Amino acid sequence: LNKDSHAKFGVKQVEKPFEFMADQHFLPITAPEFGSAAASFPIIFAGEERTPLAVMGIRTGENLFVTDGKYEQDYYMPAFARRYPFVLAGDKANDRFVVCVDEEAECVTNKGANQMFFENGDTTAFTKEAFEFLQNFERDRQATDLVIDAFKKHDLFESKEMHFQGQNADGSPAERQKIADYFAVTEERLKTLDAATAKEFMENGYMAVAHAHMVSLGNWQRLVNMTLRRAAPAA
Repeated sequence: LNKDSHAKFGVKQVEKPFEFMADQHFLPITAPEFGSAAASFPIIFAGEERTPLAVMGIRTGENLFVTDGKYEQDYYMPAFARRYPFVLAGDKANDRFVVCVDEEAECVTNKGANQMFFENGDTTAFTKEAFEFLQNFERDRQATDLVIDAFKKHDLFESKEMHFQGQNADGSPAERQKIADYFAVTEERLKTLDAATAKEFMENGYMAVAHAHMVSLGNWQRLVNMTLRRAAPAA
């Protein structure tokens, strides 16, 4: 994003503002968001890096929280989605971050923008707010790395599977299906922490992150129910 290339660019209101995430059944989420997000959907850890993810669907390419390009307002929206169409990109050569904008986003335009990126050669209040949001997001992402490192160090992750068993048309149990493989922090692992480490986890907020994650896993059934309701009209 720069004033020479984007002097006439800004964003406009669109009918389906969240269509860009309609096929994303996982979205990255940061540790400081766990408390707010725990009531909405499962939060899992994935891969070697134990990346925290908000599970927003149990079928590939289906986000249950987006309907006709609009987000279900009763549920938390990860900051990863709220920052769109902006993103921070690492500029390793100059040891800095660069603010980028998705020029292909439907809301980004150089004709009839509701909010301009630049005015009179300077960033607008809208753009400054976006910069601040991105900076906060990056701080939260770095804080998340510290939490994950601590969980790894103390061997708090366990491999888990989530299964679903529905019913056939005649009422008999359908074939059991695996929904996901993931990693989770468990109460049993937390109990292995010595008193000093547990106290440290309490003081730096890591224990709250772990408990919010564990509470969030109660939302698997919500995703199953939402999936069944969405599939019913098609059936």
